[in-house]
Amino acid sequence: MRFDIVTIFPEIFDSYFGESIVKRAQESGAIEIQAHNLRDYTENKHRNVDDTPYGGGAGMVMAVEPIFNCINFLKAKSQELTSLPDKLRTRTILFSAKGKRYTQKDAERLSQYDQLILICGRYEGVDERVAQHLIDEEISIGDFVLTGGEIPAMLVVDSVTRLLPGVLGNQESAVYESHSKDGYLEHAQYTKPEEFNGWKVPEVLLSGNHKEIEKWRKENSKNKV
Repeated sequence: MRFDIVTIFPEIFDSYFGESIVKRAQESGAIEIQAHNLRDYTENKHRNVDDTPYGGGAGMVMAVEPIFNCINFLKAKSQELTSLPDKLRTRTILFSAKGKRYTQKDAERLSQYDQLILICGRYEGVDERVAQHLIDEEISIGDFVLTGGEIPAMLVVDSVTRLLPGVLGNQESAVYESHSKDGYLEHAQYTKPEEFNGWKVPEVLLSGNHKEIEKWRKENSKNKV
């Protein structure tokens, strides 16, 4: 699977994507991540990607033209890289405070695509013509405002990557976990030592009785819903 991230700060992603499961997924070939500097797709000598808003107001708005140029380039490039262009499935996403709330079901849905183009907004927002004409959906990660879409992009890449075949060491990790079903939150987890600072692991988990352990885990999960 390929992730193409459109941003004015491509270096932001180097540290997070260079560690742990996402790094291993890249090394194994399960995913490919490319961060694209939006300024490379401008057509003015100052490489500006923003301008003042029509109608007045505070701040700057990201312009439609460089985003249009970048998306067209990425889609054309993807068609060149596949021997079956009619089979390539691309989803273009804009991160926006007014977008649909992102959930685990969205991660599962997006994991079925071959390519995700992720557009990271900045400043006061993005020219509305991007949402109207250039993308497939707008996503929000919560009812709050960030300085840009880079953190949401990391979140989507991470949550989708771990669902891909072969990425997790034990694929059951992605099946029996919180939000894998509506209203489901995973049971509490414990590890050694059996007692720490007077805080004990539940006796049933030490019993070796797998039927009782499974019963406890189901009940513990229900208690969290």
